[in-house]
Amino acid sequence: MPVISEPAGFNEEDLYVDLQSIFGRPLFLKCEGFNFAGSIKLKPATEMVEAAEREGTITPDSILVESSSGNMGVALSVIAASKGYRFLCVTDSRCNLSTRLLMEALGAQVQVVTEPSPESGFLGARLEHIRRLCLRDKRYVWLSQYTNAYNWKAHYHRTAPAIARWFPHLDVLFVGAGTTGTLMGCARWFRRWHRPVRIVAVDTVGSVTFGGAPGRRMLPGLGMSIRPPLLDTSYVDEAIQVEEADTIRACHRLASHGFLFGGSTGTVVSGAIDWLSRYDTRPPTAVAIAPDLGERYLDTIYQANWIHALYGDDILPADARPHAGPRQAPSAPSAPSVRSPGTP
Repeated sequence: MPVISEPAGFNEEDLYVDLQSIFGRPLFLKCEGFNFAGSIKLKPATEMVEAAEREGTITPDSILVESSSGNMGVALSVIAASKGYRFLCVTDSRCNLSTRLLMEALGAQVQVVTEPSPESGFLGARLEHIRRLCLRDKRYVWLSQYTNAYNWKAHYHRTAPAIARWFPHLDVLFVGAGTTGTLMGCARWFRRWHRPVRIVAVDTVGSVTFGGAPGRRMLPGLGMSIRPPLLDTSYVDEAIQVEEADTIRACHRLASHGFLFGGSTGTVVSGAIDWLSRYDTRPPTAVAIAPDLGERYLDTIYQANWIHALYGDDILPADARPHAGPRQAPSAPSAPSVRSPGTP
């Protein structure tokens, strides 16, 4: 029985879902949302704050500040509350209402940027807002998850070794690409492993991370409107992009079997299943990382009016639409469509 005195003391590392029976493809999903922050971001949030403490960057008067579309903001809210720090999260209008309320419940201040930058979208506008805050008030300590090496080091030291412990014959790892902290940490670790592991980055259509054209992105989490400073494409074997409609379909497919995951997880699963559907030889041992759970998406991905207003009435089959009543599980899997910009 684990007994903890601070929220970062608990994080379930060894839970996997076998998706074979749901999607008809051999894929193990590493569930990262079972901690007090509800996502994989608790690990880098802890690493970044503890590094700043060691370096003397944080003082009793400091106000931690970070740009986040949701999960990192919640994770830092948890850490700040447990350590007695003040925290300001700068987000934008795409952040789920439930996520903003959760951060505020934990004592964080939330500022919402409503107008995107013409050149760099909402992310650029959020970063510029933080720069202005830091210039006006020296008490602000910007952790900068987009450039902070402790973002990827958290996954180098914890996430990748945890996967290797259970899958010594791993062939391919699917990792979502946001700040690319998880991607870079895992890719660097497996590059040094005793056997080759194919690293497949899963991005969203409309993201520019791997050179794709910028476009509308309504789901927070994966994807960037600027190239991630942490990204080193020499560690990535392949990058694939997933349409947001397919993200939603994957989330609902999982929910129909009792697994309520978030948008980032739906994107990773959608891309991984499509990639595996094109694998003609012996099925590889494949793992995908699920960054988040689905409760914070109840008013978006799992809300019928929101889906239909943004993506149309036909995004889901009639028997899979929210509030459609009981239905039987589909008899045969169908792979979602994925667009790929090619190997970086």
